[in-house]
Amino acid sequence: MRDVSLWRVLLGVEHTVIEGVDFDAGCDRLVVSVRPDARRRGRCGRCRRPARGYDAGRGRRRWRALDLGTVQTWVEADAPRVNCAVHGVVVAHVPWARHAAGSTHAFEQTVAWLATVTSKSAVTQLMRIAWRTVGAVIGRVWADVEASTDPLAGLRRIGIDEVSYRRGHLYLTVVVDHDANRLVWASTGQSKATLQRFFDALRPDRCAQITHVTADSAAYIADAVATNCPNAIQGADPFHVVKWANDALGEVRLTAWREARQAARANPAPRGRPPKNAPPRVEQDRVKKLSTARYALWKNPENLTRSQQVKLDWIAATDPRLYRGYQLKEGLRAILKLPLDEATEALDLWIESARRCRIPQFVALQRTVSAQRKPILISIQHGLSNARTESINTKIRLRTRMAFGFKDPQALIALIMLSLGGHRPTLPGRT
Repeated sequence: MRDVSLWRVLLGVEHTVIEGVDFDAGCDRLVVSVRPDARRRGRCGRCRRPARGYDAGRGRRRWRALDLGTVQTWVEADAPRVNCAVHGVVVAHVPWARHAAGSTHAFEQTVAWLATVTSKSAVTQLMRIAWRTVGAVIGRVWADVEASTDPLAGLRRIGIDEVSYRRGHLYLTVVVDHDANRLVWASTGQSKATLQRFFDALRPDRCAQITHVTADSAAYIADAVATNCPNAIQGADPFHVVKWANDALGEVRLTAWREARQAARANPAPRGRPPKNAPPRVEQDRVKKLSTARYALWKNPENLTRSQQVKLDWIAATDPRLYRGYQLKEGLRAILKLPLDEATEALDLWIESARRCRIPQFVALQRTVSAQRKPILISIQHGLSNARTESINTKIRLRTRMAFGFKDPQALIALIMLSLGGHRPTLPGRT
């Protein structure tokens, strides 16, 4: 193999002429001088069409390449400017790097792959770059993927949800393809205008092909879907319905805990050290048990541990109101698993029972369930669920914690799209 061919393979570059190699022992750095081959010279850096030369630009510049062993490697070449008929005066295209990038294709592809499979510290230490640089690299890689593919093609059944990505009520609106189990779109914001951007990108002809949509009970989602996809079946996500019941039960538990704490404060313990082996005071014992009963009330009965089952039995014996709320929560959860004809009658009976239960939180919940009765039954009939959306949301939260430090939310969106959109980068040299 010729030396120039070997260097092209080592650097992971194509359509490139190797002019020379210089090792700087003082900086422990390898600099490879290159130039584009004749067919790739004199092209616009944006559209890559042939263009007339303009000037020499700022002279020679360098691009970071993959390290060779433990030695940092750089590619150096002239960076002339051309006058494109479409984009005006721009830096000429080079075949080893993206326009306006400071590193080669192979380097950025490796960084993007590492960012989707490993930790923040591993990426920055292994590649010897700043985390902000990782965000810029991911943005460029995703822009290339988005330009060469159509993530919105073939959508039929979708799930829509929002997920918080930073403190201060900052949200991402995400859209998931139920059939392919992948993230297809994400954008900052939590409003009808945000969701309308998705439908504008989808276009009216493909909006008409959407058959099923799952979401929570947010009015702006229902309005946007009804406007853009009038033929789509909208269902209320069972996950969120159960979450409403869990939230209501949590408020009932919190009310009972506050009452128990107030009773304990009204009957303080006598001064002095209590006798040895003295039984715990009833009020203090109740406060402690209620504070640790959260998971026993929220978990499905089939998943309860022995100690959690004991706590649930204690609640049934000592707090009829809280246990009644638990029964209503479990009853609503069971209805969502029934066939449609049974679920219709059971849901009406549940609404009537919750209306007469005299527990304010569940009286309010039955109003919400009554308003969402039709979407809930549609979800039961068609087997619709946002389970895949919630699973992807959990993965988004993981990436959000990893992406802490990105100043631009678009870098976070690029990261989650590369990780969860079915277009994860591959390492250079792998198929």
